[in-house]
Amino acid sequence: MTLRPLISAAEALDLFSKNAARFLDASWTFAAGPSALADGFIPRSQRFDIDTIKDETSPLPHMLPDERVFAAHVGALGISASDTVIVWDRYGNFSAPRAWWMFKAMGHNRVAVLDGGLTAWMEAGGPVDDHPALPPERATFYEARLQPDRIADRASVLDAIQTGSHQIADARGAARFYARVPEPRPGMRGGHMPGARHLHYAGIIGDRGQINAQANLFDDAGLDLSEPLITTCGSGVTACILALTAELNGRVARVYDGSWSEWGARDDTPIVTPDA
Repeated sequence: MTLRPLISAAEALDLFSKNAARFLDASWTFAAGPSALADGFIPRSQRFDIDTIKDETSPLPHMLPDERVFAAHVGALGISASDTVIVWDRYGNFSAPRAWWMFKAMGHNRVAVLDGGLTAWMEAGGPVDDHPALPPERATFYEARLQPDRIADRASVLDAIQTGSHQIADARGAARFYARVPEPRPGMRGGHMPGARHLHYAGIIGDRGQINAQANLFDDAGLDLSEPLITTCGSGVTACILALTAELNGRVARVYDGSWSEWGARDDTPIVTPDA
C-alpha cells in the first residue's frame, strides 16, 4: 500500500503510539540554509544522514547511492522494505523531503514526511528524547529497487531543454536563479537552465514549517502540473520539496540529483544569466 507523501503530527502520533512506523531524523542544513531549529529527537528515531547515505564515488554532494549501498545503510537501521517510514527534520520541511525522495527512488512506497517536523510534533503533544535511538545489533534485510522515472541526470535535463519533453522547476532563490549573487559553492557559474521556471522552495513552506500544497503555486510560476516535470536546486535537496508538493497534486516529478552543483560547475552546459 502506498502512503500519502505528507503526514500530520496527529497521524504520526497515532502510528507512534501503535508502534506501527519507523521514524527517521533526516535533519540537514548548510551555511545558507534555515537557522531556526527545535531541539531533541522523536523517541525511537534514528539518524538518516544524507551526507553519509550517498554515492561515495561521486565528487558531487550527497548523490543518490546505488541500490546495494542504499539497502546496506537502511538495513543497518533495522528497516525492511515493508515498514512504514516517517521522515522528519527539525527545520520543518527542509531536508526530510530529500530522504522521502530517496526512499521513493528506491521503490519504498510506505514513506511519508512529517509535516512541520519536530516543532509540529511537539505542539501536538508528542514526546521528545535528548538523544537519537541506537541502531539495532543486527541489520535487517532490505531490498531496494531503483525507480528511474523519479531521477533525472544531466543528459535527460539537456534533452528536456532541447526537446521540451519536460518542464524544469528551479527551487533556488531568485537572487541565485537570476545570477544576482555569487553561488554559495565556489567555482560555479551563476544563472539558470534555459527554459527553467523559478519556484523558490521557501514559497511552499509556511512560517510554521508546513507544506503549502496548493497547485496554484506551480501555475503562478508558469508550470503545468498536467505535463512532465523535472525539479532542480543547488544540490538536490530542496528540489525534493518541489517533487513532494507536485506528488501531493498527483504528479510524479523527476529530481535532477546533481542539480546546480553539477550544472553550474561545468563549462559545457547552457545557462541563462539575464541580470548578470
